[in-house]
Amino acid sequence: MAAYSIISDGDLFSLLKGGNERAYEEIYKRFWAVLYRHARRLLHDDDGAEDVVQEVFLTLWNKAPELEIKGSLSGYLYTTVRNKIFDQIAHGKVKAKYMASLRDFIMEGDCQTDYLIREKQLRVMIEAEIALLPEGMRKAFELSRNSNMSYREIAEELGVSENVVRNQISRALKVLRTRFGDLAVLYFILNH
Repeated sequence: MAAYSIISDGDLFSLLKGGNERAYEEIYKRFWAVLYRHARRLLHDDDGAEDVVQEVFLTLWNKAPELEIKGSLSGYLYTTVRNKIFDQIAHGKVKAKYMASLRDFIMEGDCQTDYLIREKQLRVMIEAEIALLPEGMRKAFELSRNSNMSYREIAEELGVSENVVRNQISRALKVLRTRFGDLAVLYFILNH
């Protein structure tokens, strides 16, 4: 791996586009800590910062072959972290509004029609959030939840290792839990 440590960012990215795992590992090693500090500074949340950075690296790995980076790799990574944080903040506001609405509804009483409407709204929100997941993560998650496939079957279907599948599904659940709290977990228990 020592030889990879002296390769320029641009050359590492070119190797990554070709599927070179060692180039990916070097990029991860080179940028993870600085991106984490950047995300932590913006979010003021250790776990949230880690999740954002991990999501950026998953996206980088999954989309590297089709990515065209204008400028530097570091600039692309910093911008991607910042944009994911802005998305997270925007989703947080939507979540807060929905949770406030749900609390008001619970306080007012229980009406079956309203319950069904709220359930449908929650389903739509969760499905929209799933659609925003990085492609590989989304495919693994959907195959697990909708097709009831095992990690091994998903790995074979997607052409990746079981460990990658396990990591992607775990991250997808963590993203959903972060954005919707226990409502997402409850949704999957009741509907799958």
